[in-house]
Amino acid sequence: MGVERARPDRLAREEYDAVLDAASTYREVLVVRLAGEVGLRPSEMARLRPADVRRVTTDPPRYLLSVPEDDGRRDAYLPTAVERELRRYVHSNDVGDDERIFPITPRRIQMIVSEVAETAAELRGRPGLAELSTRELRRRFAGSALVDHGIDPQAVKAAGGWHSFEALEHYLPAPTAAGIVEAFEPLENGPASVDGDPDDDSAVRSLLAVADRCSMIRLDEEGYVDRWNRGAASTFGYRADEVLGTHLSTFYTEADVERGVPERTLSAAADGGVETVGRRLRKDGSTFLASEVVAPIRNDGGHGQGFAALVVDVSGIDAGDDRGRFEPSADGRPDASDRELTATIASIGPALTDAVLDATSHAAIEAGVCETVVDSPRYPFAWIDRRTVSGERPERRAVRGVDPSAVEGRPAAADGDAVSLSVDHDVSLELPDGGRFSGAIAAVPLVRGGTVYGHLRVGSDRPEAFDADEREWLETVGRQIGAAITAVRRRNLLLSDRLLELEFVCRDDAAFLTEVTERLGCRFELDSLVALSESTQLQYLRLLGANPGTVFELVADAEGVADCRLIEGGDDDARLEFVVEDRAPSLTLAEYGATVRELTAEDGELVLVAECAADADLRTIVDGLRCRFPDIELRGKREVERSVGVAREFREGLEDRLTDRQEAALRAAYFGGYYDWPRESTAEELADAMGISSPTLHNHLRKAQHELIRTFFDASSVDDEGL
Repeated sequence: MGVERARPDRLAREEYDAVLDAASTYREVLVVRLAGEVGLRPSEMARLRPADVRRVTTDPPRYLLSVPEDDGRRDAYLPTAVERELRRYVHSNDVGDDERIFPITPRRIQMIVSEVAETAAELRGRPGLAELSTRELRRRFAGSALVDHGIDPQAVKAAGGWHSFEALEHYLPAPTAAGIVEAFEPLENGPASVDGDPDDDSAVRSLLAVADRCSMIRLDEEGYVDRWNRGAASTFGYRADEVLGTHLSTFYTEADVERGVPERTLSAAADGGVETVGRRLRKDGSTFLASEVVAPIRNDGGHGQGFAALVVDVSGIDAGDDRGRFEPSADGRPDASDRELTATIASIGPALTDAVLDATSHAAIEAGVCETVVDSPRYPFAWIDRRTVSGERPERRAVRGVDPSAVEGRPAAADGDAVSLSVDHDVSLELPDGGRFSGAIAAVPLVRGGTVYGHLRVGSDRPEAFDADEREWLETVGRQIGAAITAVRRRNLLLSDRLLELEFVCRDDAAFLTEVTERLGCRFELDSLVALSESTQLQYLRLLGANPGTVFELVADAEGVADCRLIEGGDDDARLEFVVEDRAPSLTLAEYGATVRELTAEDGELVLVAECAADADLRTIVDGLRCRFPDIELRGKREVERSVGVAREFREGLEDRLTDRQEAALRAAYFGGYYDWPRESTAEELADAMGISSPTLHNHLRKAQHELIRTFFDASSVDDEGL
């Protein structure tokens, strides 16, 4: 009789879940997951540090783990769920960036896995689980990646640290006869065509070259890259993990850097935006002629949150560079319509930039955009749809190139909240000169984050109008206009002497506080809001009448709540911190240029009091809120004067000296209990909530504290002189 194997070749999913359920501590869970889902060896876990975690992309967030090996390091993929558990463990145990996360021996890590396995075997009545080891957990990682998810074996080999494919061969199923035939079917069909389908010229149109030549780059307030698009990667030749955190000067020639051109560009951009033309540098050392527009991104207080840069490769448009040429047409000459679109993009971009930067109101932006679009020969008319608060009919804005009465009865975009471009085909309209338009109309969403300000409607009678690449370019234009509308609303709020105070009541379950207060019978009161980005806030709330632990259980799976923790207090009176992303009425109000001053929640009802500029478009704000939270209503409104006095002068003097990130760090530290004694929050906890490193937080706090003290003494000196 043969000996029965104690373990199958690969740990089944239910067995792996049983092992995880048997882990009773954070450390045990992490050890199992790092072996079973990341593929780490015990010796590698024993040397792991928080500094080894690297965020490669920000939207969506993706992470790599720099794994210490005996002969160097390798990059392992770190799933976001495991990264979050690892981050919580690090902060809960106050582990420094350069400290070992598990300050134990590799042998002890092996013992932890054995102890958890024995517990799982006992709880589930499955003796075979008791033999589980870290080696089998690594095998589970390889088998799951290769078979369950079909990941490229080369990537699995590199991430798991295997030196050959022999160790992975065992997990790849042997192909069947039918599978072999299917795999070699392309051989019978001949080589793939490089010309594409002649009946679908949109699939091979060289407009893709234009999209690849348009680079959208977001910079922080010091000019370092924190986000960029696919076109930027194609234009400059860098991968995302190579360029994130790189200064703008990386893309300038050495001569420009020596002359201080990047610094002057950022300085001019901070004053309202700048447009330049010059040579830019690729990763391989080659250069190209670029048109560059850099504009500031500002928060509610008018302070910089960084910069948005648009870089367009124009080297081939006039100079004949190969990167700028389109594929030849059937007769060997460049397609005229392709060159027309290239010229349109090259000309309309700077004109649109001027239109939105010069505008001082939402309506002025709409008018400028429509005039600029119609001035180009590609689009004969344009207008903007804005829904009314009731949503019963669209409101037409800035109609250009067509009689307003001709479009008044037309339906709005198919979905008034759509964030993707849509096209109506076979449209017929009467033109002012008595002729008729027959063609297609595109509805371009004017969007910022999740806020849709309306849709730009443009018409074209070209047979190939609005193909995939033209749509992509128009959607980029829509996002730029949305960002400009957001900026002008916030600027008007900052400069207005009279404000409109709005009171909203929300009973929508999508606002997580309504469900919590309805189920627990508790009350929340706002201490402070700290804006971390366009789509993320820190909310510091006082909880009355409920246990914080029960609240955390209810919001654990709530949409939009990324994290939460206890600052201080107990069962009946506590201060909590919530990291809120995307879905919250306070975030939506901020996107529309309103500032939340008061927030209370009780008995399933959320009450918000916000301020906006007196000339703000109230219908758009209310409509935007109802799009996301249907069960919300405007309870009241009234005009108020902006308060003035010594306190305001002191605060304005301080705000003039603080950057946006310094102010955010200072507010988060104060309301998070960092300055209490004993401290209610550590620097690591605050840095985690803000999504930055601990050294960066300390740097922001030190500079902010210096400016706070300096401003105080400067103000005191003035007061003393006046006595």
